[in-house]
Amino acid sequence: MASPLLLLLTLSAALFLSPTVHSQRSSYLTTAYYRRSCPRFEQIVQDTTTNKQISSPTTAAASLRLFFHDCFVGGCDASVLISSTRFSKAERDADINLSLPGDGFDVVVRAKTALELNCPGVVSCADILAVATRNLVVMMGGPFYTVKLGRKDSLTSRSADVEGNLPKTSMSMNQHIEIFKSKGFSVQEMVALTGAHTIGFSHCKEFSSILYNYSRTQESDPAYYSEFAKSLRNACADYKKNPTLSVFNDVITPNKFDNVYYNNVRKGLGLLKSDHDLSSDLRTKDYVDLYSRNQSEFFRAFVKAMEKMSEFGVKTGRQGEVRRRCDAFNN
Repeated sequence: MASPLLLLLTLSAALFLSPTVHSQRSSYLTTAYYRRSCPRFEQIVQDTTTNKQISSPTTAAASLRLFFHDCFVGGCDASVLISSTRFSKAERDADINLSLPGDGFDVVVRAKTALELNCPGVVSCADILAVATRNLVVMMGGPFYTVKLGRKDSLTSRSADVEGNLPKTSMSMNQHIEIFKSKGFSVQEMVALTGAHTIGFSHCKEFSSILYNYSRTQESDPAYYSEFAKSLRNACADYKKNPTLSVFNDVITPNKFDNVYYNNVRKGLGLLKSDHDLSSDLRTKDYVDLYSRNQSEFFRAFVKAMEKMSEFGVKTGRQGEVRRRCDAFNN
């Protein structure tokens, strides 16, 4: 998949400025899972993620988004990696997943290929995605967090299971909170996980409804800083002709995993409706303010939330399998 056009805005001097999956964490996972069966597992995934990120700098954000979309639909089980067949439409072809960047899929495939040569039939695609995501977050300057291992790959993947399990940019804050709550995540954990927007990009079409013709009296959502909105309208002017047009989620430090996203949100420099809602809703505003002031607090909260999410709804034992190929079930 060709990388979308990324536009780092030059701001003017005026800125200055499915079935319900239970949320219990698995007691079957362990950091030592591959110590004997595939002792080079960590090193192989590390080498693969490093090389991929260097050659394709959008890989970190792509993997982080892919991991979130996988975990929130039926658990962290690599079900999002399955390709559709003429008999079944898989998760990755649900409308909300069509924009998932190819680099996220590719880094898993590369790691799986290398691992199959070293220890065939041992390492699950679900574990690869979980560890690759962690490694890439760290490469971007983010915090290290523990990833326990032993996930099995799902035995099913249905596009129909996606609807209602992933938040959409057009949803209200109530809807966002309810989706996270249904997975066992608190409002604070939701705000911390949303900090992943510190890297990556969003397609112009995802926020065009609040950027153009917002109301009879406002061209754009007044939650935008006015000069920023003007820059965005210029950058996204051709989005209808070119649906790949994209803008960095964090226009100040787009290639660094830090807390600047929260500063941007407070100053009207967030791209999405959900960004604007985070800074104005009384249930989330205090957490945005805290994380914007204190990066260490953000990192601590992010680590806890990611460790929890990485164990959400995992399959173990006979609940799943170790796929030979990440995009297809075993025969």
